[in-house]
Amino acid sequence: MLFAGDLLFNGGTPFLLLGSIAGSIEVLEQVVRPLGAATIVPGHGPLCGPQVIEDVLGYLRFIQELARQGKAAGLSPLDAARQAELGAYAAWTDAERLVGNLHRAYLEIEGGERGAPIDVTAALRDMVAYNGGRPLTCHA
Repeated sequence: MLFAGDLLFNGGTPFLLLGSIAGSIEVLEQVVRPLGAATIVPGHGPLCGPQVIEDVLGYLRFIQELARQGKAAGLSPLDAARQAELGAYAAWTDAERLVGNLHRAYLEIEGGERGAPIDVTAALRDMVAYNGGRPLTCHA
């Protein structure tokens, strides 16, 4: 049994505003997945199996690709989020975290170091805007 903490969310959108998208992918691929845990206690959501690792990795890669496309198109993280099709991640709770995660991913593709300081106020403001002006909540 693996107690994963906030490295893994089951059914909720991960939130890496103060972390690292690339660093999270690296840890999940090189440390967590090789442990071979059959049962995982995620940081948020119900008990689950190892498929949650692949689910979160898929989401994090989706964020990186969305950031690359958005940046190439000259879009802000908020505008990239507004144009995104969430697909398999649409049913996950706290979808507005997409915007904060994109702020982090934009910084990383611009060459910022993993975990480098970010304009948290701007990211949270954009998250509220994405959320239709409603205050942010946490359902994860």
